[in-house]
Amino acid sequence: MRIALDAMGGDHAPDPNVEGAIAAVQEIGDLQVVLVGDRVLLEGKLAEAGYSGDAITVLASEGVAGMDEKPMEALLKKPNCSIAVCWKQMAGREVEAVVSAGSTGAVVAAGLRTRLFLNGVKRPGIAVVLPTLKGRAVLLDVGANPAAKPEHLAQYAVMGDVYAREVLGTAEPKVGLMNIGSEDGKGNDLVRETHALLLRSPLKDRYIGNVEGRGLYQGEADVIVCEGFVGNVVLKVSEGMAEMMLRKVSQDVLAELTHEKHIAGNAFQNIGRRYSYHESGGAPLLGVDGICMISHGSSNARSIQNALRRAVEFQNRRINPHIVEQLAAFPLGG
Repeated sequence: MRIALDAMGGDHAPDPNVEGAIAAVQEIGDLQVVLVGDRVLLEGKLAEAGYSGDAITVLASEGVAGMDEKPMEALLKKPNCSIAVCWKQMAGREVEAVVSAGSTGAVVAAGLRTRLFLNGVKRPGIAVVLPTLKGRAVLLDVGANPAAKPEHLAQYAVMGDVYAREVLGTAEPKVGLMNIGSEDGKGNDLVRETHALLLRSPLKDRYIGNVEGRGLYQGEADVIVCEGFVGNVVLKVSEGMAEMMLRKVSQDVLAELTHEKHIAGNAFQNIGRRYSYHESGGAPLLGVDGICMISHGSSNARSIQNALRRAVEFQNRRINPHIVEQLAAFPLGG
């Protein structure tokens, strides 16, 4: 498998991208990574790391879509920036996947400009996997489509259902719609119209209706659908709350202990690592004709290695063919 890695994307680029790519190709025998970015800089980094194999190549680009720039303005000013070149490589079938820890807005915008959508998909969405009291749940969209329409959310339910089955191994995922209340008739026009669509969709037997925010972590549903603005707020609040709670609880517990503090400290560190974004690697942009993994801006080398591994897993599990197959049976598909 051949993957274009936005080597200039991320808060600490390019070092973690180069290190993660080296670790990934050493782990996955048939993986090839194209580092997209400043050729001289990247070739120098590879030499510094002592890498001399042929599984990693460098492709030159011009500039970076910065985190502080408006995505479309950045892409217009820098049409050959690293993330744009990555997407051009996938649109030209030179690679099967794109991985980036750069600006999420720029990653999505560059992808939307290619119109590289799966057959039947109206708008791609970003899916994340979150822990719950009952296991794990897929939440989408978390930022790709803040101006969603009902048909977009209904398709997200189908795509999330495929992802939960094929990646999480959930045989019969329960699907929910995020809302301000669980009762029918709650919410704005968008969620009410989406609710009506899902009630007559192929998922109707597993659609449980509206799910409130607290229901996400209670495990009420295996797939929860929302528009990108709400989803991004939920994700960022969840990250902040999890970090705050873990720090506060660990501080309070350790302050009360007189013996075996190191055991408790190690336990809290293990919990933190287990749910860290470094372990998940990245979130897929579902609905594109190819594979796009979006990593956290603060990704380290392990994050990038895991994102590359997730892209390979995505292909091996044939997520896209399954999405196309399921959307073909959906009233809005085509």
